[in-house]
Amino acid sequence: MTQIKADPAFADRVRRAVFWRSGSQIVAQVVLWSATLIVVRLLAPSDYGLFAMTQVVSVIFAVFNGSGFASALIQAESVTDKEIAQVFGVMLLLNGILAAIQWFAAPFAAVHFNQPVIADMVRVMALSYLAMPLIYVPSAILSRGLDFKRQAIANFTAALASAITALTCALSGLGVWTLVITPLVMFYVRGIGLMIAARLWIIPRFDFRGMRGTVAFGGALTVCQILWVIQSQADIAIAGRRFDPYHLGLYFEALFLAQILTSKFIPPLNEVAFPSYVELHNRGTGIATAFISTVRLTMFVAAPIYLGMAATAGPLIETLFGPKWLEMIPFVQLLALAMPFFALQVIFSPATNAMGKPGIYVKSSLAGALIMPAAFLIGIQQSPIGLGYAWLAGAPLLLLFTMLLSLPTIGARARDIMRAVAPSAVAAAIMAATVLFAEMQFLSALSAPARLVLLVPLGAAIYIGLSWRFQRHTIDDLIGFVRKRKTH
Repeated sequence: MTQIKADPAFADRVRRAVFWRSGSQIVAQVVLWSATLIVVRLLAPSDYGLFAMTQVVSVIFAVFNGSGFASALIQAESVTDKEIAQVFGVMLLLNGILAAIQWFAAPFAAVHFNQPVIADMVRVMALSYLAMPLIYVPSAILSRGLDFKRQAIANFTAALASAITALTCALSGLGVWTLVITPLVMFYVRGIGLMIAARLWIIPRFDFRGMRGTVAFGGALTVCQILWVIQSQADIAIAGRRFDPYHLGLYFEALFLAQILTSKFIPPLNEVAFPSYVELHNRGTGIATAFISTVRLTMFVAAPIYLGMAATAGPLIETLFGPKWLEMIPFVQLLALAMPFFALQVIFSPATNAMGKPGIYVKSSLAGALIMPAAFLIGIQQSPIGLGYAWLAGAPLLLLFTMLLSLPTIGARARDIMRAVAPSAVAAAIMAATVLFAEMQFLSALSAPARLVLLVPLGAAIYIGLSWRFQRHTIDDLIGFVRKRKTH
């Protein structure tokens, strides 16, 4: 979150944007997770393993869907209807080509993973590309004005439709196809909703003259996305040929659980931070203070969530997922310890991109594309759990490299980051150690749900108490943020 004190009007716009974007995301995730926890008990780990294999293919092709061109609409100082129509046309053309390529490439994916059913799954998933222009272009137009209220309505509607679809398909016995159909429904409902919200009735233009600036910025982001795909999909691509769908499914779901914050809640906040930083930068105002505030508040939330997840992984998995997922526990523990580093790393790119320096994002993405695959190759030599150790080794290295590249441009120092991070990290570590001790010494005889019900409030009380004592200013910032929002 970005807090600005110099301009009350701008600060209020940011607060409203954060509340609508993060608030709608929380509500949407509650709906989706309620459905997911039912679906995960109906499906098998091998279903999620097969789905993870298909995601490698989809994510690789999705890099070229042109979303970077839509981001260029946000970063530009001014945008005309012609430029919007041109970006719309580029995205329609690119995504139509991608859908066709993925359709014909599907059999090769099935051969790579030695799973014939993947060919059909990948072909159906190709339909998702046709919804991308409907999502990214209107979202960019709304984001330029920090208008996240109408986006929130469209996103929640899509989440509700997705949850209903998932439950219906799973209860109907569709198995792994539940995981294929559900995101398609979400993409199309969200796309149509955003088009209506943005009132975007512009006819796409396929005359791309005059788009040099847009192509340069969007192209740089596309390069970053390519490198991101290498980093984020290397684990499944590498392990998918070495391990069976069952163990791959355990890892995939553990990663999904561990990345709740980094993939579900931080990206929406980054969506608000990016146009906010852009506006500050265009005004000639430094963004260092706002960025350090974002770091402090991110760690204030991420540290207790992830260290608490590591400490309570046993009762958490048994309660939420059921006995057949117990082998997922060590994966969750390792990934949860790695994710605070990853949560900090992903908040750097909006700041440097907003300052017109996408090259920094390219370099940090290149580092991720080298560090993480190397860690996965080394980690899986013994067993699937090596993927967890790879994250624990690779995530801190990637954060360090990103900081060295980004901080001089942002105008912040490493010690500023440490001061912002340390109080939450120490409080969360004490909280996690206390929770783990309490479970082992006093609660081990209780059922998993009973242990979880007792451990969560215990951990929350310890963390809030320590934070109140040692970083009261952070809590005051959050309280002030909420109070100011309520007065408008």
